[in-house]
Amino acid sequence: MIAISNSSPIMNLTAIGRLDLIKLKFGNVVIPDAVWRELVIDGKGKKGVEDIEKSGWITAQSVIDKALVKVLEKDLDNGESEAIALAVENNTDILLLDDKSARLIAANLGLNIIGIVGILIWAKKEGIIKQLSKELDSLREEANFRMSENLIKRALQEVEEIY
Repeated sequence: MIAISNSSPIMNLTAIGRLDLIKLKFGNVVIPDAVWRELVIDGKGKKGVEDIEKSGWITAQSVIDKALVKVLEKDLDNGESEAIALAVENNTDILLLDDKSARLIAANLGLNIIGIVGILIWAKKEGIIKQLSKELDSLREEANFRMSENLIKRALQEVEEIY
């Protein structure tokens, strides 16, 4: 399985001590150079950066189609643009992406997408985490991750937790 990720899923799951969920679900993950720079170089000194850098299962790859990146950058940031372009180039199985605008563009390009909440739902259904609500609270409090109340409600309903 080819999984490509933007920075948000990696950064935010690292912030709550759950980076391992990405490895458990996808094995190896490829990130574009812009995401590597954002996470590892610009993030130097932040909690968990060393875990990302030394993981061995997160690897960086350069995007070939720079023209597609430029087109995508009209609406998205550099990391999101490169992640989507890399996913298109590699005919990826799954793209890890959280930003709503980026997800819409990726879906319109025919890409399969999962975000942090989807990964946490999977982990709950697999019995890897005990309480989805606790993990969502951690995302909000520790990672300052923004989620709509509607998304939280739907996620908790999917795993049959009370909202």
